[in-house]
Amino acid sequence: MKDEIIIKGAREHNLKNINVTIPRNKLVCITGLSGSGKSSLAFDTIFAEGQRRYIESLSSYARQFLGQMHKPDVDEIEGLSPAISIDQKAHTRNPRSTVATVTEIYDYLRVLYARIGEAQCPNCKKSIAKLTVDEMTDAVLDRVARGDFKDKDAVRILAPAVRGRKGEYYQLLYDLYNSGFAKVRIDGKEHALSEKITLSRYKQHTIEVIIDTLAVSVLRAPSKEIRQRLSEALETALGHSGNVALAEIGKEEVTFSAKFSCVECGFAFPEIEPRLFSFNSPYGACSACGGLGTKELFGEEACSVCAGVRLRPEALSIYIGGKNICEFTELNIDKAVEFVLNISLSERQQEIAGMVLKEIENRISFMLDVGLHYLTLNRRAGSLSGGEAQRIRLASQIGSRLVGALYVLDEPTIGLHQRDNEKLIRTLEGLRDLGNSVIIVEHDEDTVRRSDYMLEIGPGAGVHGGYVVAEGNVPEVFNDPKSRTGAYLLGKEKIPVPIKRRAIGRDVIKIKKATANNLKNVDVEIPLRRFVCVTGVSGSGKSTLIHDVMYRAISKKLYKTKAEPGAHLAVLGTEYIDKIILMDQSGIGRSSRSNPATYTGAWGPIRELFAETVEAKFRGYKQGRFSFNRPGGRCENCEGHGQIAIEMHFLPIVYVECDVCGGKRFSRETLEVEWNGKNINQVLQMTIEEAKEFFIDVPMVFERLQTLDSVGLGYLTLGQPAPTLSGGEAQRVKLATELAKRQTGRTLYILDEPTTGLHFDDIKRLLEVLHRLVEQGNSVVVIEHNLDIIKTADWVIDMGPEGGDGGGMIVAEGTPELVSIKKGSSTGEYLRRVLK
Repeated sequence: MKDEIIIKGAREHNLKNINVTIPRNKLVCITGLSGSGKSSLAFDTIFAEGQRRYIESLSSYARQFLGQMHKPDVDEIEGLSPAISIDQKAHTRNPRSTVATVTEIYDYLRVLYARIGEAQCPNCKKSIAKLTVDEMTDAVLDRVARGDFKDKDAVRILAPAVRGRKGEYYQLLYDLYNSGFAKVRIDGKEHALSEKITLSRYKQHTIEVIIDTLAVSVLRAPSKEIRQRLSEALETALGHSGNVALAEIGKEEVTFSAKFSCVECGFAFPEIEPRLFSFNSPYGACSACGGLGTKELFGEEACSVCAGVRLRPEALSIYIGGKNICEFTELNIDKAVEFVLNISLSERQQEIAGMVLKEIENRISFMLDVGLHYLTLNRRAGSLSGGEAQRIRLASQIGSRLVGALYVLDEPTIGLHQRDNEKLIRTLEGLRDLGNSVIIVEHDEDTVRRSDYMLEIGPGAGVHGGYVVAEGNVPEVFNDPKSRTGAYLLGKEKIPVPIKRRAIGRDVIKIKKATANNLKNVDVEIPLRRFVCVTGVSGSGKSTLIHDVMYRAISKKLYKTKAEPGAHLAVLGTEYIDKIILMDQSGIGRSSRSNPATYTGAWGPIRELFAETVEAKFRGYKQGRFSFNRPGGRCENCEGHGQIAIEMHFLPIVYVECDVCGGKRFSRETLEVEWNGKNINQVLQMTIEEAKEFFIDVPMVFERLQTLDSVGLGYLTLGQPAPTLSGGEAQRVKLATELAKRQTGRTLYILDEPTTGLHFDDIKRLLEVLHRLVEQGNSVVVIEHNLDIIKTADWVIDMGPEGGDGGGMIVAEGTPELVSIKKGSSTGEYLRRVLK
């Protein structure tokens, strides 16, 4: 196989017929401005072709289910391996999906608990063990061998027939006699069945059949025949009672069960197997919520029966190391590793479960290695950030230990504090060292510097990008005068530290005694009309404090929202603001009909323009004719989507271009109407930068497009489907929409990692926008790890000192300079370097 991946004539999206050579079995970084063509090369060309070739290698039977894969617009690619994509959209919104299920840890846990779990009666909490007859025989003989019994003592094997029930039991005793049994023990006294036995019908009785009696002296060194006799006696007892045998050795009594049922209260377990621990199976799921753990499908209120743990009581009554399976999944990754390493198992249990435990340990350890120590195993997959979801998939891939594969990753450092970057980089290097090729689209300085080979795409975004600006080993690219990345990393270009920071005034939002999730009774003041950064290691409590407590509490007060804020005593100072707006990285819509034009409100005025044309008026077309959301002007075959969804049964849905409109979304008649020489579909295909010039004389449209361009999204098309936008792009569309609105000067904006997907040049533009909002009297609070953002803030609140249980406290607060000299602040340690 070639030592290089050779790409010739790549033209996918905005790529300009480029030729690229990438070394195999190396860590390769592709960087460049947002929209320059990095993802077009990495994902839409290299990964897509690697995946397509793998599918094409399958049988025709398999291919009929997978459909026809799109062939990237490229002349030739040589040296490709089977490709695996690990992007930021890897997680599911399925409420049943958790960190444990996504990583397959839960599958191994189910096997582990089914094979070596110790059962406990849910009612009376007595331990229950299921044994074979041979195991029971060995247990009796072991007890005799090591017990303090005299030779004259005897071992009696009994079968429980009645336990604590009223009745005369005349027929039962008669049947036992006819079955050949000689003696019974009734309420602790021995009786011969040949004698007349009279019992009170109003009294509770316990009746046990005496199967056999053997002398202790005979059992100390049993012959083959004696062992056989003991086994047969136990088997007879089990057969008669259903599943329980009693062994009375001297004055000591031992109870054995052949099934998982309680000998005290009679509670019977179902068969203990892996599906008993599955909340996706009726066999194991809570009957009230069907395994959701909540009262409603996407609700937050816990199920009143299972209290949110999803499983039936029997599954929760099986323990390993003192924890049931739900208590295990409530552990964070740090504690789970510790628990697995310290489980005390017998030699037999170790023999049964050794391999399963090793798999669990490996997967948890890999998650630890990629900086996810603070996540709990039962965390819903849908609540993970894009970066967290991607790192979970990365950990799973390392666990598979594939060799010779091509991995393509999209900014794996998203959401990671600089302190945790080292672990992630070592993980990527480990993937490479196994014998794989690793291509990452990345802007993080540490990752770029540690890569073996580097490609910079640019020089601009959209139509201005798509060229190879620089390529080679990292020092070569850094010293290339055409490299914008090299210029920043060598200090030739920089995002400046403000000469003077805004003074902190008296108007603040006060959060008192916040205890939600891992917060440790936090009191904090957030200055208003200032640019504030909330920082800290991953899982330190930043999002809990700002999203769950402050944002929800203020939203409830201002807008009467229903979402309950996280636990806290009070949030004060809301009289100083009239709006609070959260701009997170959730999508701007799930439908392909939603796009930047519709979200920002530019689409309405554009449709009005088309409806006002002479041709539209002559035909009687109103504004609704130019909508792909309603019948009339849209293509009815695809209902305005431009694509048709093909159900693939047990495989993901495949989307193919509509064969009626050719992906143009509208009917032929609608497309015949033009404004300034372009039809409605051609307008949708324009980039925001192009459209801004096209609509320069239409203020209602121009102003909205201008704000989209100002936040670095000029390369997007007006009609780009919302589901195809990255989290960072979706967040900047929201920011642009807010910028286009009339400012009151009393708005509190909250942004979560707005630098996602941004190059240094893009960050510089974003900072100009954010500081402009503050200059207008608004307040901006940013949750961020990026040092270029943090160093320009007026005020920094650093949380930690660790993630998960080790976090939830304010480690440092003040100007970046003050935080940089605070002992114990991980952020401060890295800030010192950039403030120099």
